[in-house]
This record gives sequence, C-alpha cells and structure tokens, in this order.
Amino acid sequence: MKSLVRGLAGAAVLAGIAVGLEAAEPAYTIAVIPKGTTHEFWKSINAGAFKARDELAARGLQVDVIWKGPLREDDRDQQIQVVENFMTRQVSGIVLAPLDEQALVRPVANAVQAGVPVVIIDSDLKSDKYVSFVATDNYKGGELAGQRLAELLGDKGNVILLRYAVGSASTELREAGFLNTLKKYPGIKIISSDVYAGATRETAYQASQNLLNRFGREVDGIFAPNEPASIAMTKALRDIGKAGGKVKMVGFDAGTQEVIDLRNGDVQGLVVQNPVRMGYLGVMTMIEHLRGKPVPRRIDTGVTLVTRENMDQPEIKELLHPPLDQYLK
Repeated sequence: MKSLVRGLAGAAVLAGIAVGLEAAEPAYTIAVIPKGTTHEFWKSINAGAFKARDELAARGLQVDVIWKGPLREDDRDQQIQVVENFMTRQVSGIVLAPLDEQALVRPVANAVQAGVPVVIIDSDLKSDKYVSFVATDNYKGGELAGQRLAELLGDKGNVILLRYAVGSASTELREAGFLNTLKKYPGIKIISSDVYAGATRETAYQASQNLLNRFGREVDGIFAPNEPASIAMTKALRDIGKAGGKVKMVGFDAGTQEVIDLRNGDVQGLVVQNPVRMGYLGVMTMIEHLRGKPVPRRIDTGVTLVTRENMDQPEIKELLHPPLDQYLK
C-alpha cells in the first residue's frame, strides 16, 4: 500500500475536473456498485457519489449515477450479476467495491473488454485491468489500531483480533497491519486471530460471544476491523460486563452506534475512513478518465485515529457526522 498516492496529491490532480465543460459533451451513466447496501459505511459512499454527480451537474455536465449492489457483503454471486448486468447495458463506466479480491477479477476483465472501464474503490482487486484504485490505506489503518491498543494496554496483555471475511482485501490489510504492529511489543500476546465475524452484525455477534465465552477471563484488548464486527463485539463485551474499558476495545469505521460507544467509553479508539470522499473521488476519477484526462493509478482517501479526547474537534466531527441527507435526496 506504500504505492498509494497521498490523498492531497490525488485530489490536486482531480481539482480541475470541471473547468470549462463544453455543452457538446455527452451525458454519462456511471454505475456505482458497493460490497453491500446495509451498513452505514456504504450509505456514505453513496452520498459521496451523489455529491460528485450534483457538482458536475452544476458545472454543466450531465452524469447519471446509478447505485446498486448486493444486500449482504458475502453475496459474491449477486455482485457479479450486478457487474454483468451493467456491462450488458453498456453504461459509461463502473465504480466498484469488490467484495472478493479474486471472484470479481473475471467480471471486471469482461467489462473492460466490452468497453466499460472500471474504477475500483475501497477494496483492491487482484487485477491490473482497472483505471484507478481509490481507497483508504488500510494497512496504515491497521497499524494505527495496533499502536492505539498497545498504548491502552501499556505495552502488555492478551489481545484478540476478530477478523472479518476471507477474500476481503481491505480488511485483510487492516488485520495484517494490526498484527505486524503488535509484533513490536513483546509484552503483548495474540491469544486469538483466526475467528471471522462474517458479513452481518448477527454473525459478528455470535462470533464475538463465542470468543468471549472462551477467552473472556484472560483477554485485555480487542480489535475489530470494520463496522459490523466493531458494533457486535462491543455489545458482546457489554453483555458480560467487560465494556467501559475493562477490556480495551478498538474498532474501525464510524457507524452511528460506534460513535455512541466511543463517547460512552465502551470503545477506546476508532480508526476512521472518509467514505464520502471515497465515493466522490471514485465518480470524479471515472469522469476524468472518460473525458480523456490522465488520472492517478492510486488515490489515498485518508485514515484517522479517533478517540474520546479528539472526537469533538471540527475536522473529526465532520468525519463522524457527514451530512448524508444533503446528498441522498
């Protein structure tokens, strides 16, 4: 992930996107396909994509953004079908968050071969066929989580990593960054790192309960690498009276319940992305490409550690409470 273009640099390249648009330019139809449509993270991606659409319209360029994806983040077949349907419809371009780094390789290659370019967002793909990759530096996010948990534990204690799902490149990088960071702390022992939360809060909650039934008496700190896993593990900790800092909890993303848990002290750190910016730059990058402009191969959309101490700072509040209703009209 070190090859990611820094966020500001990528944004600078895209800054001139709609200066002097010509009336004769064609209308564009962009399909934005998330991993799933249930979690708040994806609603923020949706808002960012619509924000880009509205800005382009205000500058005189007609862009229709179609938002469609599977309900669950483990429905590979459904996401593949959505990609194939948009390819058949010959949309102008596809902005895709692949829920599996391998399973979506062929559908993306087929789309590109059919003349439908693809921008990848959020989670990488084992392919070189896409136009650009617009995402968080997820490995760095995992490093931030590891550093925060080590700080909370005073560099010693027993730690659990609740993984997300096999094949999800974004969360696998977070998990790797977390585990590699904790190797620097010989006083910290990983007592479980092979349990997966799955795609929903329900499966994540069951996995969390099972882990705490087994390790609840000895665990000192936990990291969960995305929204449903973070919310579920925090609830499971509350259920056994281990929340509130008795077991240190670090999560990822900024769902409404996660932010409440942080303010209440049940979570001691959240590694937060900028999904609105990700959706926005995903669409903007595709439009630049379609208009024949060069675009960065990789764009880093930023990652931030949020704590109870800094969560009310203006720039942090904007990440935690994006104005989604302003764009999701």
